[in-house]
This record gives sequence, structure tokens and C-alpha cells, in this order.
Amino acid sequence: MDDHEARLKRIVMRSWRRGTREMDLILGPFAEAELAAMDAESLDAYERLLEENDQDLYSWITARLKGGTAGPQVHAPMLDRIAAHAQSRLREIRGA
Repeated sequence: MDDHEARLKRIVMRSWRRGTREMDLILGPFAEAELAAMDAESLDAYERLLEENDQDLYSWITARLKGGTAGPQVHAPMLDRIAAHAQSRLREIRGA
């Protein structure tokens, strides 16, 4: 396993083992679907986002699902990307 593969595996694990089930279910599927296509800069941004606590992340992402823009501007592009992925999954689950 090369360094990049090991990094992806580590980040996916961190995404699935957050501490709150809600964030596991948001970040785990996002990481599995999106990380492999990210460049190093995007992976860095995602890892910085993982440093935030779950309660804040959850409120920032759910605000975006409702059309808001909560959260620090530095994380805005990644939060938007995660929220878009979560919204897509919700549509699939609801069959819409």
C-alpha cells in the first residue's frame, strides 16, 4: 500500500468513527464516495474539517441542507460539497 492509499484509508476510518452516529452517517458515505477523486489540496481541507467537533459539523451541514451557510468561511467549499452529497443520498433514500 502506498502513502496515498494509506492516507485515504485513514481518512475514511476517521470519517466513519466520529463519535456521533449522525456524523458517521454523513461523513462515512461521503468519504467512501468522494475522497479517491480528491486532489491533495482537497484532502488537506477535508482533514482540517475533521478537526472540528461533531456538534458544530452537524449544525453547519444541516444548515446547508436547509439553504443556510453556517460555519467558518474557510470550510465553506468542503461543507457545501458534503451537504450536496448528503442531500443526494437523502433523495435516493426517499426515492425522489
